[in-house]
Amino acid sequence: MRPLVHNGPVSCLVGTIPVLMLAAVLSGCTDSRASTPKPAAKSATPAREVRVVPAAESRVPRTIGVTGTLAADDQVVLSLKVAGRIIELPLDLGTQVHRGQVVARLDPTDFRLRVDQARAGLHQARARLGLSPDGTDDRIDVEQTALVRQARAVLDEARLSRERFAQLYTQQFVAKAQLDTAVANEQVADGRYQDAVEEVRNRQAIVVQRRTELELARQALVDTELSAPIDGMIRERRAAVGEFLAAGAPVAMLVKIHPLRLQLAVPERAAADVRIGQDVRVSVDGDPRAYTGRVVRLSPSIQEQNRTLTLEAEVPNPTGALRPGSFARAEIVIAVNQATVFVPASSIIVFAGIEKVLTVRDGKTLERRVVTGRREKDRVEITEGLKAGEPVIVEPGNLTGGQAVVVRQ
Repeated sequence: MRPLVHNGPVSCLVGTIPVLMLAAVLSGCTDSRASTPKPAAKSATPAREVRVVPAAESRVPRTIGVTGTLAADDQVVLSLKVAGRIIELPLDLGTQVHRGQVVARLDPTDFRLRVDQARAGLHQARARLGLSPDGTDDRIDVEQTALVRQARAVLDEARLSRERFAQLYTQQFVAKAQLDTAVANEQVADGRYQDAVEEVRNRQAIVVQRRTELELARQALVDTELSAPIDGMIRERRAAVGEFLAAGAPVAMLVKIHPLRLQLAVPERAAADVRIGQDVRVSVDGDPRAYTGRVVRLSPSIQEQNRTLTLEAEVPNPTGALRPGSFARAEIVIAVNQATVFVPASSIIVFAGIEKVLTVRDGKTLERRVVTGRREKDRVEITEGLKAGEPVIVEPGNLTGGQAVVVRQ
């Protein structure tokens, strides 16, 4: 059998089918892409409304802020000069005392007996000089004392005897041995006279010694009472009534609390502006009041370890409200009237230790890095980074630089 042979139009149709199918597939792909909707364009973020205020300029004192410690102007360890047993101690921790006030007493019995003993010794010494025992004048004429008058009389007699024997010897009425005896007796009498004079002077010295001993005994009796050398308060009590104390043993510690001494360390960069006599404003934790002091002492050199200048200020404390040892914040007033820029405290942004504010320029926020100084209630001093009159955004919240804003009128 012969195979069928297709000629003419039938063969053309068979060859066209694959082409038509490929066209249909391509047409379907094209229609699918054409029918997918395009995403809508993203709408722009609206401008945020903000409130701005201009940085204000105020004339305020220029100060240096430092910290320090309040110390007592004087600190004294009270002790007795003599040994004895305490019979009175009218003080305790926190007791306020005044200069000259008696703060401790020893038993005075032994000391009074020593005074009586020394007084008796003085009376005895004065009596040996022929003076009144109770007198106060120790001056005497040596030649008028009984001891010296007696020696003078013996010497005069020996001299007269020697002169007589000398005349008799020249007339050959006595032997040479008798004259020699008279000369020797005169020399012995003269020696006894000199000895009498020295004895009287020795007794004078004994009178002075006995009087000194009496004064020492009286002073020891006075020293049985311990008096406060300064005004202050008792910081520590170290003895008790009935305790026997050696001389110099501590009884209590007294501190002077008015005025107080404020010890400060000023950075080297600000040391050149500090002078004696400048005012110092002082505050302490737990006390809302502010106290005023004055710089009274400056160190002549800078501390090499921390590059600071040590100074001391005197802070009056008449009521005792300030306590020695307290941590204190101080502001040293180095200029009385200086132009300073202030902004609201709510306009300061602090991030990672960096302080900044936001201003507005051409409808957008602009970050300005600043350096702040003192803080006064609801405003902050700007020492660097901003000029007076420049606007700052109040309460910027989460605003950042470059955002569109609208200033609220």
